[in-house]
Amino acid sequence: MRILCVVPARGGSKGVPRKNLRLVAGRPLIAWTVEQALAARPSMDVVVSTDDDEIAAAAEAAGALVPFRRPPELAQDDTPTEPVVRHAIEAARAADAAPDAVMLLQATSPVRLPGTASRAIAQLEASGVDSLVGVVPQAPFIWTDGPEPSAAYDVTARPRRQDLTPQTLRYRETGSLYLTRTWVYDELDNRIGGRTGLFVMDEVEGVDVDTELDLAVAEQQLLALHQTTTPGDPA
Repeated sequence: MRILCVVPARGGSKGVPRKNLRLVAGRPLIAWTVEQALAARPSMDVVVSTDDDEIAAAAEAAGALVPFRRPPELAQDDTPTEPVVRHAIEAARAADAAPDAVMLLQATSPVRLPGTASRAIAQLEASGVDSLVGVVPQAPFIWTDGPEPSAAYDVTARPRRQDLTPQTLRYRETGSLYLTRTWVYDELDNRIGGRTGLFVMDEVEGVDVDTELDLAVAEQQLLALHQTTTPGDPA
């Protein structure tokens, strides 16, 4: 299976300006995701889609391909991710490198344990699903607000945390990782479609950098992780 990894990295981030270039645990934020993707499968093309020359240079220094600049109409504050991925797919096709599936990794989720990305590839190939969604488990004690707030669990039979099972847990989409057969983008214009599976990640992998606090948390997690692993470990 030929897999294209796409890492979107726009230059105009607002919450944390220039966050894709911020140094986190000694490396630009974008570099963490690029290096994890490259370790997952050496034959996988890892493409960073950016409109920014500095981000492009940092991505290339980390080992990514940056074969194009993202056009301005795909680099707006309100641009969805799917058109960005489809733009990368078409560029791959034009280069006679049409992918069977696309791994979408968000640079703003830099914490991934060694083996995570390669495990996702193995799960897609073994399960036969059409799309995988990266999730982290959480307790089901979640409520929906409204005129009559409702719980996502039976309040008359509240489970103890130690009694929770994979079936009674809830799973939060992290935004960190999606792995999707290309036809889903072609026919449904979505990263999720067809037969969908959950790719369960470790709770520590759920960080998403939107604020300075998120950036500090990600740095501490990466520093702790890399005290016990080496950069060459499979992603």
